[in-house]
Amino acid sequence: MTELPRKAAARTARLAALPLGYAGRQALGLGKRLGGKPAEAVLTDVQQRTAEQLFRTLGELKGGAMKFGQALSVLEAALPEDVAAPYREHLTALQDAAPPMPTSTVRQQLTAHLGPDWKQRLVWLDGAPTAAASIGQVHRGRWLDEATGEEREVAVKVQYPGAGDALLGDLRQIARLARSVAPVFPGLDIKPLVAELQARAADELDYALEAEAQAAYAEAFAGDPDIFVPEVVAVGEQVLVSEWMDSPHSLAHLIREGTTEERDHYGELFVRFLFEGPRRTGMLHADPHPGNFRVLPAPDGGLGRLGVLDFGAVARLEGGTMPPATGRLMRIALDNDDESLVAGLRAEGFIKERIQVDPQQVMDYLAPFVEPAAQERFTFTREWMREQFERVNDPRSEAFTLAMKLNLPTSYLLIHRTWIGAIGLLSQLNATAPFREILEESLPGFAEA
Repeated sequence: MTELPRKAAARTARLAALPLGYAGRQALGLGKRLGGKPAEAVLTDVQQRTAEQLFRTLGELKGGAMKFGQALSVLEAALPEDVAAPYREHLTALQDAAPPMPTSTVRQQLTAHLGPDWKQRLVWLDGAPTAAASIGQVHRGRWLDEATGEEREVAVKVQYPGAGDALLGDLRQIARLARSVAPVFPGLDIKPLVAELQARAADELDYALEAEAQAAYAEAFAGDPDIFVPEVVAVGEQVLVSEWMDSPHSLAHLIREGTTEERDHYGELFVRFLFEGPRRTGMLHADPHPGNFRVLPAPDGGLGRLGVLDFGAVARLEGGTMPPATGRLMRIALDNDDESLVAGLRAEGFIKERIQVDPQQVMDYLAPFVEPAAQERFTFTREWMREQFERVNDPRSEAFTLAMKLNLPTSYLLIHRTWIGAIGLLSQLNATAPFREILEESLPGFAEA
């Protein structure tokens, strides 16, 4: 499939078929077990076939279907190994590519959103996309600067026609199917994930808003020795032209094939960008997807800078900064001051007024989450993330009971989701980073507490 399907009924039918396919394979698996085939082998076979159907469908449909798949791919590290292993190849395939749309459609979009004279400025355009994702794809081109008469290499991001309707329609359908899809990912709460994607869908479709955020980041990181953000060259309603970034691959490639040195280096740069971005721009890059972060080798081919793409999902922070209470509460937790921690959580709305909690239980619950900041260098691993995930999702545990009493204020929702995704990415990278030092440099409230 090379085009974004426009008919809602056709997209809905393909998404609706996912849980039916899973149920059918379960029934077939039961028959195989009754026939004497080992249960473990049958389960692995069912999971593998389900993964193939699920992620092939999500990737081909693009829109909200692929956006949902990409969000799942970042959380793969939290899944139990016996569940994640059959899915991993299919999940990570969604982190870097998707089927392209025809060149004729690309040209129609350029005419509609850059004007009929776009060829006078975009003097060359590669017909094959260099990247394709959930709502758009990118082509390499050359742009003529009318003021100087010079040409420059650019990346031309073109939104799929009908992407808006497809994105919102898919997410509504996935929300309805959440209960049916959930057995494929035991332990993951699908509904909040879809709700978050729905909440930021309009911003991701607005290329003018994206260009504004990207331009602010490009200015803030201009000349930075570690981070590169391409400048915005031109923008239309569904077309965004940016400075070209020459990169061999993304962090998704390092997750699969990177050396320990590469994983640690670029993992650290990712963490630095995550916290330094809000300090410099007042915005948080809220899409910690591996395909959005590119490796830029040094001139000698060694370790270099981290390039950052896709500013469609950003949190515009209240007061232009990360909430200082976040840093203060993390420091208080590190100091093991349980009474002050509960008081601070109440003041920020994490514990509602009439909810009673045991301060020591709160401390025990949060201690593992602040563990990365307790050491000079911390290694993020799938095992560590999985342990935290299982701890707070086991209905038999005290952590689960306490979690049900806590509240996540609206102002922290996107920050929280971004941090969870970022930890998932770092755990996939198996990266070691000076997390505490980075927080002291860039997270308000952490150093002063």
